[in-house]
Amino acid sequence: MDNVDVFFTDAANEQLKKALASAGKKAVHLSVREAGCSGLEYVMDYADVPHSSDLVRQFDGFSLYVDEASYIKALTGLQVDYQKDALSSAFVYSNPNKKGECGCGVSFTI
Repeated sequence: MDNVDVFFTDAANEQLKKALASAGKKAVHLSVREAGCSGLEYVMDYADVPHSSDLVRQFDGFSLYVDEASYIKALTGLQVDYQKDALSSAFVYSNPNKKGECGCGVSFTI
């Protein structure tokens, strides 16, 4: 299914391609899990093949496998960016479904 409504900025796309090449993988698996003080956190892992219930979207240089239950529950319309400064670098999630987040920004509610 290529109509998965999840997006990566150019910076995130380039970082993922480099990381996947370094790890010898060809895809990213994205989901959420219950954790933290607000309820949910993002989980992004490298993968070779999708799980049977994953939704699949092709990007320039890699595939995205999205856990279907996570997508329906919390990931529709998600945009992932990669930000780097002098002290740190991280993937940053902009989620239109998010209603709130914990003080440290690790977990969120929908």
